[in-house]
Amino acid sequence: MSNWFPQWRPYSGNVETRPVGTNEYLPPVQSAVLGIQHAFAMFGATVLAPFLMGFDPNLAIFMSGICTILFFFMTGGRVPSYLGSSFAFIGVVIAATGYAASGTGAPNANLAVAAGGIMACGVLYALFGLMVMATGTQWIEKLMPPVVTGAVVMIIGLNLAPVTVKGVAGNPFNMWMALVTVLCMGSIAVFTKGLLQRLLLLIGLLLAYLLYFIVSNVMGYGTPINFTPIQQAAWFGFPTFHSPQFDVNAMLIIAPVALILVAENLGHIKAVSAMTGENLDPQIGKAFLADGVATTLSGGVGAPGMTTYGENIGVMAVTRVYSTIVFVIAGVFAIFLGLSPKFGAIIHTIPTAILTGASIVVFGLITIAGAKIWIENKVDFSKNKNLMVAAVTIILGTGDFALQFGNFNLGGIGTATFAALVLNWFFSLKDQSE
Repeated sequence: MSNWFPQWRPYSGNVETRPVGTNEYLPPVQSAVLGIQHAFAMFGATVLAPFLMGFDPNLAIFMSGICTILFFFMTGGRVPSYLGSSFAFIGVVIAATGYAASGTGAPNANLAVAAGGIMACGVLYALFGLMVMATGTQWIEKLMPPVVTGAVVMIIGLNLAPVTVKGVAGNPFNMWMALVTVLCMGSIAVFTKGLLQRLLLLIGLLLAYLLYFIVSNVMGYGTPINFTPIQQAAWFGFPTFHSPQFDVNAMLIIAPVALILVAENLGHIKAVSAMTGENLDPQIGKAFLADGVATTLSGGVGAPGMTTYGENIGVMAVTRVYSTIVFVIAGVFAIFLGLSPKFGAIIHTIPTAILTGASIVVFGLITIAGAKIWIENKVDFSKNKNLMVAAVTIILGTGDFALQFGNFNLGGIGTATFAALVLNWFFSLKDQSE
């Protein structure tokens, strides 16, 4: 075990001049504060994703804590990452389950079918991890160059745009409050600095919630927030677990998300490597395997699929603390939050308008993250190959072009992802022939 985990040592020095390394640790109180900070950083997205799929946010928070700790052990404490609910699953889960109440907090009647699909995705993702451990990452980078990953990330946001807006359509008050939420989050993102800026989802959500309360509960506009369920809820209790149901069609729709998670995780690990100055490439296969096992476990109890969180990478960039022990503390804190039905009742009081506003911001940020991949990797769009791969993928994904194979429906995101991979491979034959 001594080789699996690094030789931990206490940190000495000034964070301003030398960051805290992955194998170093701070005094207990400082570590605890940093851990709680990471839990808050993931909170907005980890709660929002299950809400949009009709999953239980309490269970999602609970499993994010367990999966983060599992990831720590499976990677030997060498990769600083928090695992939370992945937005990549939202479009495919909605397609596979026919869920029509996205953003309302209503439970998904076909949650078991989605859970089976998420488990299939986790197993496929774990297999990618084992392959990378055996062969390295070159084949992934060849299979999914930046033009492909950028387009696939972009369509996750664009595919969900109609679902998001539909949540408030026809209700002028809710539409205005959704825009107020967007303004709150945007203001936090633009006018603040440091950690406050990194917590834009959480702080923006709280600010919009306060404004909604003043406008509806105090001034009498719109539907007031009902706080009765909070008073009735117990302080402590286990979230509700759900058994998976293995439907082949749902599994075919959801499993391809593994490709998106691979691209996402690879990007995150490269970013952390660049920030820490440590070579984390040898850990990439283990990170994929750990995230795949975590996603399988999460789906097995009826929770959303997991992914490493960019929000927490942002927090590390601000604090310059890369100690992996901090993420174990964050995981333990999340488990305690997930074990409180009262906390879950508070989450369920978030109005639809605010959830829609938050979704507009999140899906917009996901879409732009795809464009950012193109810019940072200097994708050359003067080449017709890149132009065609990106153009076709985006329209297929945005238009929800769902291919049917007999009884099997791939879904818009699945079809677009496969189209990106196949077109990139096919058009690359020209480069090889020259």
